Amino acid sequence: MILTTHALIGAAVGKNIANLWLIPFITIPLHFLMDHLRHGDYLNKDSRFRNTWWKIVLDLSVGTVLVFFIIRYQNLDRHVIWQISIGMFSSMLPDLLTALNKEFDCFILNKIHDFHAWCHKYPAFSKERIWSLRNSANDIMLSVLAIAILFL
Repeated sequence: MILTTHALIGAAVGKNIANLWLIPFITIPLHFLMDHLRHGDYLNKDSRFRNTWWKIVLDLSVGTVLVFFIIRYQNLDRHVIWQISIGMFSSMLPDLLTALNKEFDCFILNKIHDFHAWCHKYPAFSKERIWSLRNSANDIMLSVLAIAILFL
């Protein structure tokens, strides 16, 4: 899944779960469950930070801006905004830890990376993970669902 999808799902969970400590315990496993679905990745074998940073920034920005506009539109309470922020962050945390693993070779990050890779039904760089409309259908459906939940 792309970061925007994870951010929107995390925001939807955060908005609807009042217990701040419970949010990460829902969003982190949900991240891995969503990654099990067929989805396109905009990264490929040749991806390096210097040539893909703009895709990551764009992806993060789209999710963040969408959530910001929803918060602004609904004029939400500070506590709910905090819940949404925790939901967004914790939902994207596994991808951050995987990215850190590429930069820093660390035992615990390696274990998280291996588990994260295991959770994907389709192997990295397979045709089922190529960036295409067909492969992104689950991202689109989950994002639309999260936006609908955020407006409720």
